[in-house]
Amino acid sequence: MAATESPLIIALDYPDLSQALALADALDPARCRVKIGKELFTRTGPAAIDAMHQRGFEVFLDLKFHDIPNTVAGAVEAAADRGVWMVNVHASGGRRMMEASAERLVKRGLKTHLIAVTVLTSMSDDELHETGVSGNALAQVERLARLTQQSGLDGVVCSARESASIRELCGGAFLKVTPGIRPPMADQGDQRRVMTPEAAMSAGSTHLVIGRAITRAADPMAALADIERSLSDRA
Repeated sequence: MAATESPLIIALDYPDLSQALALADALDPARCRVKIGKELFTRTGPAAIDAMHQRGFEVFLDLKFHDIPNTVAGAVEAAADRGVWMVNVHASGGRRMMEASAERLVKRGLKTHLIAVTVLTSMSDDELHETGVSGNALAQVERLARLTQQSGLDGVVCSARESASIRELCGGAFLKVTPGIRPPMADQGDQRRVMTPEAAMSAGSTHLVIGRAITRAADPMAALADIERSLSDRA
C-alpha cells in the first residue's frame, strides 16, 4: 500500500462495492485517500477495506463510533487491526470513551490515526439547540476539540469554518479533517457549513473530504487535478 502526502480524501458514498471500485479504479492512490462510510461498510463489511487496500489506497473508516468506553475501544482496535489509516469516534461520547480508545491503540502499538467528530457539518445552530446544547456550533466545536486533544486523540472532524479556531486552540499538528468541501459552483447538498478546498486549507484544515465533486464527475481524475491545481495556486 502506497502512502500519500495528499490532503485529499475521496468519500466513497455508494450503496454497493461495484460502484466504489469503479471510482477507485479511476483514481490514483498516490494522489488521494478514500473514505468508507456507514452505508458502504454496512452493505459490504470489511471487504470494502480490503478491496481499497489491494488497490493501494489508504482508508479513512468513517463509522463515528459512540458507545460505552470498552465497546468503542474494541471497535477502534478492530478497525486498526484491518490496517486502516484513520478511524473516528464521536467526541460527545466523552473523555473516558476517547481515552480508552486512544490507550488501546497505544497498548497494541497500532499506528492508525484516531480522530473525533465534533459537530456534524450538516447541523445548523438551531438544530444543535434542539439537542439541548446551548451556544452556537463554533462554541461546541471548540469545547469538544479541546476535550479530544486532552483525551489523547490525533485530531477532529470539523467544518472548515472552525479550522482556524481549532488551529489556535490545539496547534497546527492537531489534525483537522473537514467534510463539506465544495469547489466553486458545486452543489451544496445536505451540508450547511461548507467551504472551497483552497479556502479550507488556508483556514487551517489538514485534510479535505470531497464527495460529489469527484464521485459524480465524468472524469474523476480530471476533477481531482482541478482541485490539486486550486491548492497549488493557493500555495
